[in-house]
Amino acid sequence: MSDPQEQQRQFGIMSEIPGEVRGLARTRCPLCTELFLAPKILPCLHTFCMACLEQLEPFSVLGFQVEDSDSTSDGSWLQDHHQPLLSVLCPVCDTEVDLPPGGINDLTTDHLAMNEVLLETLQAQGPGMLCDLCVDGEAVKHCPTCKANLCHFCCQAHRRQKKTASHAVVDLEDLKGYSRTEKSILCPSHPSEDLMLFCEQCEQPVCRDCVVGEHRQHPYAFTANVIHKHGDYMRDLLKSTQLHVDTLEGALHHIEGVSSAICSRVQAVAGEIRTFADGYIRAIEEHRDRLLKQLEDLKVQKETLLHLQKAQLEQLLMDMRTGVEFTERLLTSGSDLEILITKGVVASRLRKLNKVDYSIHPGVEDGIQFSPHEKAGQCCGYEVFGTILYKAVDPGKCVLQGEDLHSARQKQLASFTLLCNDASGEQMGRGGEPIRVTIIHKDKKDCIIKPSVCDKRDGTYHISYIPEELGTYTVCICVKGQHVQGSPFTLTVKNKFRKHQGVFHCCTFCSSGGQKAAHCACGGTMPGGYQGCGHGHKGHPGCPHWSCCGRAIENSECSAVPPGENLQRSLLKTVAL
Repeated sequence: MSDPQEQQRQFGIMSEIPGEVRGLARTRCPLCTELFLAPKILPCLHTFCMACLEQLEPFSVLGFQVEDSDSTSDGSWLQDHHQPLLSVLCPVCDTEVDLPPGGINDLTTDHLAMNEVLLETLQAQGPGMLCDLCVDGEAVKHCPTCKANLCHFCCQAHRRQKKTASHAVVDLEDLKGYSRTEKSILCPSHPSEDLMLFCEQCEQPVCRDCVVGEHRQHPYAFTANVIHKHGDYMRDLLKSTQLHVDTLEGALHHIEGVSSAICSRVQAVAGEIRTFADGYIRAIEEHRDRLLKQLEDLKVQKETLLHLQKAQLEQLLMDMRTGVEFTERLLTSGSDLEILITKGVVASRLRKLNKVDYSIHPGVEDGIQFSPHEKAGQCCGYEVFGTILYKAVDPGKCVLQGEDLHSARQKQLASFTLLCNDASGEQMGRGGEPIRVTIIHKDKKDCIIKPSVCDKRDGTYHISYIPEELGTYTVCICVKGQHVQGSPFTLTVKNKFRKHQGVFHCCTFCSSGGQKAAHCACGGTMPGGYQGCGHGHKGHPGCPHWSCCGRAIENSECSAVPPGENLQRSLLKTVAL
């Protein structure tokens, strides 16, 4: 690698110019933010100073390239007799790029960036460039033919030489308004020669010395002659790449639109959430106040009832004590005549006191609970939860309902319902009460039916059972250890319900389609050999009936006796006779 000062001299820069750190992205290195110095292009097409690239840590080692020639390396990781094939991460796009076998030196030089730096230096105020020939004086002239910057002395020499006397030299001041200026691009292998030819086989610019040396027998042409072909190829690639650029820009624009729409929707939904939450909070607070007021009212109500009951019991106790004390004093201190004289009024008073009906239990219970998960209806348009549970179940007010309450069929599912009420007869409206149901055979104490109790959570309980044996059972239903209204009661289990095996018809002739062999359990017949019944003929019941048993009720149990049972009954009759 050449000395940075030498590179600066070759580049034609005498001093750097101040400016925006990142404003001129095409002339300044993204790493050091200074004007490009020996800029190199990474395979991802990002340009950096060569010195800046040398400071990057290698990302991975891809292998080793053995070099036969001696190396002029300064000891950096980029050059070795066993040259490592390395990759680095681009500091701009964070892409892993593979370095050529020669390392940073073999990367393509960004001459376009060098020309832009040159132009920026020309347009800057103050001294900026050295003479390209003597490298001592300050450049004041520029030769477009040689693409060289000249000082006054070298400019005079340039005009005196026969080879360059015809070149038109312009002042550097006149180039400040130009959008582009160029310097000669010298061959890296032959620094004294310009790159004017293009090797078609190696696809790289070469000089005249290259075509007679390393690129001997390679097809080549002047750069001006091949630029059209290669430029068209680059334009075709650019066009196809531009299509992807347009597509990606459209996709990004669409994504930005969706992102903007998401932000708008998020803001709108956030407003809705806040409005909903604020309303919900107000509803909860109002529901809280209602519950607290209800709790306070409940406290006052229970205290009032207890106070009233207490006053009544205290008055009754005082009356009882008065009667007891008076009677005891009369019996212990009174004479026979005094006892007989006051007997009527004392006995009347005591009888009256003994007939007074009173309860030794408090009129209200202390069962006050809060159920946070129970629905409490609507409040300010919001459904709220949490209710105060203060009702106490009264077993004496609980009632039983259902068709299978006192009768059931053998081996068939039967059920009834228990309604739990409070002392005022109102339904509890909630479940959770301890229910105990026992069903025991009266004659067979070891015959116990195990019922199933289903809590409906609304104050009702569905009780179902399947009796296995016939007979009479005693059913006990208790709530909180006390019998409910109507408990215990008797349950009768009958034979299994017999379904009809025939048809419910008007007559046999109609239901069988006129078949003579068809018969009916009603016993009716028809002339002409018909074994079944017919309208208006002998034995017809005069109404629709079942063909299997003759019963005239459609929704009824079949009364026909099964064949085996009929035979058993016949045998019993024979034995009895």
